[in-house]
Amino acid sequence: MSLTLDHIAISAGSLDEGVAFVEAALGVPLAGGGQHPHMATHNRLLGLGDVYLEVIAADPSAPRPAWPRWFDLDHFSGPPRLSNWICRTDNLDAALAASPPGTGAPVSLQRGDYRWRMAVPGDGILPFDNAYPALIEWQGSLHPAKALPDQGVRMTALEIFHPDAEALAAGLATRLADSLVHIYRSPHKAMRAVFATPKGTRVLT
Repeated sequence: MSLTLDHIAISAGSLDEGVAFVEAALGVPLAGGGQHPHMATHNRLLGLGDVYLEVIAADPSAPRPAWPRWFDLDHFSGPPRLSNWICRTDNLDAALAASPPGTGAPVSLQRGDYRWRMAVPGDGILPFDNAYPALIEWQGSLHPAKALPDQGVRMTALEIFHPDAEALAAGLATRLADSLVHIYRSPHKAMRAVFATPKGTRVLT
């Protein structure tokens, strides 16, 4: 059950703050997203070719769920930042069986015409201090990246830094089929995405 980079998530204290952060950094406007009632979150999107960028935040207009929000958004504070990466698979159950404990349990979700299954950790925090990819299995042929306007931005690298990088990389080595992703040892967990844009190379952390 191979894994392929599907999208990256920029978490923010508010959606407007996150959108302003990304638009200022990359120099292009984001497109419409929507709400996730099950998680009480909402998002805006940017197409990057075969993948996309998601700005996500807790939705203040929705009742707080009785379970932790994904991406550890219940404990988010500070400025917007690159917080998570999401990989798609054609067999979520098999991918979960090969993943570390705590990667999550499958949850069926939808937003408009999009339907998918996603592994959501019980505490909202993915393994390796949230550096392990969230896993998603899209249902049907619809995918956000195909519907988003092309702003001429492409991600050229996604860099994951972690003190236990060797174990993180080893657990993905035989399954992750994506040359964009690089995992490095570092004293602290961090993420960095590099983009080619109409205004030159830009970076998000």
